Amino acid sequence: MQLGLIGLGKMGGNMRERLRRAGHEVVGFDRNPAVADVKTLPALVKALEAPRVVWVMVPAGDPTRETVAKLADLLEPGDLVIDGGNSRFTDDFENAKLLGAKKIGYVDCGVSGGIWGLENGYGLMCGGDKKWVTRAMPIFDALRPEGPRDEGFVHAGKVGAGHYTKMVHNGIEYGLMAAYAEGFELLEKKDIVTDVPGAFKAWSRGTVVRSWLLDLMVDALEENPHLDDVSDYTNDSGEGRWTVEEAIALSVPMPVISASLFARFASRQQSSPTMQAVAALRGQFGGHQVMTIAEGDKLRAGDVPTTAKRSARKESPTKQAAKRGAAKKASAGAQAAASRANVGAAKTAVASGTATSTKATDTADSARGQKRAAKKTSKS
Repeated sequence: MQLGLIGLGKMGGNMRERLRRAGHEVVGFDRNPAVADVKTLPALVKALEAPRVVWVMVPAGDPTRETVAKLADLLEPGDLVIDGGNSRFTDDFENAKLLGAKKIGYVDCGVSGGIWGLENGYGLMCGGDKKWVTRAMPIFDALRPEGPRDEGFVHAGKVGAGHYTKMVHNGIEYGLMAAYAEGFELLEKKDIVTDVPGAFKAWSRGTVVRSWLLDLMVDALEENPHLDDVSDYTNDSGEGRWTVEEAIALSVPMPVISASLFARFASRQQSSPTMQAVAALRGQFGGHQVMTIAEGDKLRAGDVPTTAKRSARKESPTKQAAKRGAAKKASAGAQAAASRANVGAAKTAVASGTATSTKATDTADSARGQKRAAKKTSKS
């Protein structure tokens, strides 16, 4: 089958190679002429026979929207556009509407597999009309992992369903990564544990926490057991945010994914071995930049000028931690003193109120006694 592929970066370049290995003809376009097969988008469209299938694999947001808009002017009725990037699902509605007005098909496809997809295959999650998904099935079958189709591919539903499913997938990924990373920090801080990489490797067979992410964690720790000079400054691709936003909109409690997202935000303000592990994992599966400590500190300084860093090596508190502890203790002492003063004042007020109340009660009782005595005298 013939396919036009726009975007030949870390993912797109490997996808082109995998498709070619499967016998498909791929015409690739990229802003980098060194990796492109054609020099322009019009040249790509011209090189394809109608009805065409064009796969867009560029960054989400404006780059994807602009590319789809250009294709709307270049393609013909009956052609098909597949957005395989990490677009927000709401963008799919607009893309489908724009292309549909010109009778051009549209399928959104969430793609997972990172830089390992060339050899392992890609998990694919599609949304769109069945006829368009069926048209592109030879491409999907070549990209997905070997084995049963439903273990690496899903037609999740209508337009937007593919990217929505991928969004939730990435949200789950955030939570899983955070759990492994927190486990790393706890093991790393305990003196009696002397082989942290070995502990993670021992979990890779037979345990309930085994997974591909765990295997990648093992790889990262075997390369750098203590994650020395790995910055804990951790970026996010946006899909974790969208997942949490959807959870809020639909009133779905999502404490784990929300906390893992906020932990990434916190990593840009303070030092954390947990986020060092998350950063290392992102480098393993996605080829994302793993910054040095100096690079991370430079970025962090731009965000928060007065960031206080602390070490998390083993169980020894740092000077900063000691200072914070002393300040906290002093603050607690002041609060306790104020509290004792308030309690004393309250006791005085209560005592005064009680005395006044008792005096008033005695006066009332005396008056009632006099009235009763007067009544008796009158009767007699």
